[in-house]
Amino acid sequence: MTFAKQILDFYFYLPKELPLPTCVELIYPFDNRETKAVMQQFFNKYYDDTKPRTYLVGINPGRLGSGVTGIGFTDAYHLENVCGIANSFDKRVEISASFMFEVIEAYGGAEKFYGDFFFTTTMPLGLLKEGKNYNYYDDKKTQEYLEPFITETLLKQMSFPQAKANIICIGQGKNLKYLQSFNKKYNCFSSIEVVPHPRWVMQYRRKDKEKYIGFYVELLQKIR
Repeated sequence: MTFAKQILDFYFYLPKELPLPTCVELIYPFDNRETKAVMQQFFNKYYDDTKPRTYLVGINPGRLGSGVTGIGFTDAYHLENVCGIANSFDKRVEISASFMFEVIEAYGGAEKFYGDFFFTTTMPLGLLKEGKNYNYYDDKKTQEYLEPFITETLLKQMSFPQAKANIICIGQGKNLKYLQSFNKKYNCFSSIEVVPHPRWVMQYRRKDKEKYIGFYVELLQKIR
């Protein structure tokens, strides 16, 4: 089975509802016909093979990026203008996607990057609180509610034959601590490298953006 088929099956069979605190909502984009269509085009374009990939593991999807497109760190603008997949979504540029596509370009372009790597997230569905992006670890109760789901889906993704055991954590804070703790319990990663989250770079270190792009590319070239 190709990597594309496994990824699409994984996402399209995720549950539409999960137990959550009353103030937290789930982002479930896969009921949208166009989201499913662009995902199928994207994954069949870049992952229609059985090559091993290194996972870059983010936090959870956001409402303006993969919460719309269904594709990690990919907004509608870059999906159309870089990946060549036309869509009718709002072409607002999402800052994390913008940074990641600069990294992808510096690495050698989309075909080369996606041939070596796969963007995923610790929590595979996005979250909202009061209409704003929310992280699975932002409060203890939410994390506890999601623990069984995160465990099941993270282990499922690592069980794909193409999944390399060495991963890259996107985010140097709570996401890294969670993945380290997870690995102590389940021993499913041979190593965990780490890169700063692109949103942090773009919000707080934008003047040093080129330095961080270089850091990403150096690590990607070392670990691929």
